[in-house]
Amino acid sequence: MECQADAAPETISEARLQQRQRLAKLCKALGHPARLQILQFLATVPTCFCGDIVKQLPLAQSTVSQHLKILKEAGWIQGEIEGPRTCYWLHQETLAEFKALVAELL
Repeated sequence: MECQADAAPETISEARLQQRQRLAKLCKALGHPARLQILQFLATVPTCFCGDIVKQLPLAQSTVSQHLKILKEAGWIQGEIEGPRTCYWLHQETLAEFKALVAELL
């Protein structure tokens, strides 16, 4: 198989560039095994409290909270304060977006 390195470089539209940046942001948030485990757990339940997530991981509550913050900032999860606790759930639209972005990449 020959390399096609002499081919002209692809011209990237602004929209395509933004899609790649979004995909990179989503992937970066997945860059820790604990965050992957949190998403995997949230995929099995409709909603849960932070304490329920802490029980699933061998990490301190403060560490889990930091991972939740990163996932929330990237859009992977959503959370709502209910009294003294926060309820989290997987953001299904982000999951669908991620799948579409990966499909376009390949």
